[in-house]
Parts: sequence; C-alpha cells; structure tokens
Amino acid sequence: MTGQVRVDSWLWAVRVYKTRSAATTACRAGHVRVNGEKAKAAQPVRPGDELRVRINGFDRILVVKQPIAKRVGAVPAAEAVDDRTPPRDPLPVLAQRDRGAGRPTKRERREIDRFRARDGDDR
Repeated sequence: MTGQVRVDSWLWAVRVYKTRSAATTACRAGHVRVNGEKAKAAQPVRPGDELRVRINGFDRILVVKQPIAKRVGAVPAAEAVDDRTPPRDPLPVLAQRDRGAGRPTKRERREIDRFRARDGDDR
C-alpha cells in the first residue's frame, strides 16, 4: 500500500463510517481531528497519526497503523487501526417492562424520552 492516504478514505476503509461521503461530511463539520488539528477530507494520514473522531457525541481515539484506501474485510480493517478509545461509562438501565405488559404510562414514556435524549438518540 502507499505511505499516505486521504483521511476520509481511510475512515471509510477501516469501517468507522458506512460511506465515504459520510466521512467527508464529518470532516467538513469539524468532527475529525488529526494530531489535534481539525482535518479536511483530503488531508493525508500516515502511520502513527492520531485521529479523534466524534460520533454521536462521543470521541473515538484511533491511531493509524496502516494506511489503506480501499474498503477491505473486517479483519484487515481491524489490523490497520489501533483503537485507543477509553471504555464508556455504563448507562443507567431503565426498569425493564414485562413483555406484553401493554403500553407504557405517560410517566414511563417521559422517563424513556429523557433517557434517550441523554444517550444521544436524535428522536
């Protein structure tokens, strides 16, 4: 492979984003940083570069081990990236409703909506 590759192409190739256009949009929105600096989509990344990618309000810290430009299988993609993201804090679990217990009450629905808003779900 080559010594450097576009950041949007690399993020798509290692399966951080489903499409390359989604990776490009994230770069334009300022959600991708390469070595601490905001990255444009065409910025090259090299082995050893640290990327901070904001997805759903949560930062992922990725280090480039191997620059790849084309989408590959899951195993080679995992080998091309070193994920240094710290583990997320576990979210509080809502009281589980019994299956078939009917519709949630108004109070339960509001609790569910508050929980989803904290989780980053755009609803």
